Amino acid sequence: MKRTGDLKLIQELNRSIVLETIRLQGPISRSDIAKKNKLSPTTVTSAVSELIQEGLVYEDGIGHSSGGRKPILVRFSPDSKYLIGISIRSSVITMAEMNLEAKVKRKEMFSTNSYQGEAFTKYLLDLIEDFMSMSQNKEHCIGISMITQGIVNSSKGVVRYNAELKLKNVPLKSLLEQRFLKKVYLDNDTNAYILAEKNFGLYSSHQNMIYITQGDGVGAGIVVNGEIYRGHNGGAGEFGHTSIDRGGFQCECGNIGCLETYVSWPAIFSRILSSLSSGKSSIMLEKVNGNMTAITPAIFSEALQENDELAVKLCDETVSYLSKSIINLVHLFNPEVIIIGGEVVANNPIYLAKLRTSVLENVMEAMAEDLKILPPSLGGDLEMIGAASVLLQDQFRFSLMQG
Repeated sequence: MKRTGDLKLIQELNRSIVLETIRLQGPISRSDIAKKNKLSPTTVTSAVSELIQEGLVYEDGIGHSSGGRKPILVRFSPDSKYLIGISIRSSVITMAEMNLEAKVKRKEMFSTNSYQGEAFTKYLLDLIEDFMSMSQNKEHCIGISMITQGIVNSSKGVVRYNAELKLKNVPLKSLLEQRFLKKVYLDNDTNAYILAEKNFGLYSSHQNMIYITQGDGVGAGIVVNGEIYRGHNGGAGEFGHTSIDRGGFQCECGNIGCLETYVSWPAIFSRILSSLSSGKSSIMLEKVNGNMTAITPAIFSEALQENDELAVKLCDETVSYLSKSIINLVHLFNPEVIIIGGEVVANNPIYLAKLRTSVLENVMEAMAEDLKILPPSLGGDLEMIGAASVLLQDQFRFSLMQG
């Protein structure tokens, strides 16, 4: 005899299968949902009734019939509820109100104002309160989903370590749940990006993949056999803190010669400033009317496309450091695809092409076979889609295995 707990779990699983089928294949009839998933018509009818009652799906039109009564079709209703997505970076906090297909309805960006530690946490909670005060129909908000750099224990909702913001063992999930009385989700940003690509991007069919982000920091999200690989306490993927030079610079994490101190945008920017200050010429300086501090990754990319000597030199140095580290990842995980995202790579095809060539020329031949190194397929709202994906993956079990 099945226990009540087992039956409840089966009902929840069936409900999520029905919702996922409607989301991906709707408008669809109840009988087609049952056939596609080998579920009984009674199970499907019960689940659909529940979903209609909750406003997550609605009846929409009549289907074709090969005899007998024409079936009523059901469709997913992404705008019936909303979620709050939050992305925390070392200098910027982005918040958005989003529908259940991760479409941004309202978005605001805030400076971190150099807050760190407890002061940052208090500032963050106050910002969220102000942002949420502008939302309508608060009872329709299904939760808050937050992503951040650093080591995150997603199951406990704790930021275990974020070097830039000086956060250590901060229970953000429980702090937010107590204050806002909504369910809260928390994950590492790069894990969220790879979730977004799996659920909303062009990479849903890949079961072994790595997402590398190269911007303010450097991180990796890893999918092994269709599941995110998190490690023991959520620390897997701290790619930027793998050491490449034991005689190198000290990193904020305390280690020596971390990859991040060589290939992150702040590291590249520092080398640009140092070169220009020592008298090197570059069209990057012309593009910002002599104001060195105004040089951005986009300016660096433009200079590279115009074959600027300094930009080319720094690009080749950065590619050399990063490609060696990526080769180690390839030899460890043997992925089908590596997605390279972040400000350094965005709209920078020359940089990505050089990186791809360097990796594929030096990786073991057996590992290089069919290995793809590509940019993200999602656009400017990747951060927010990533944040939404963390909640949607859990709440509706949007499947990592789809495709």
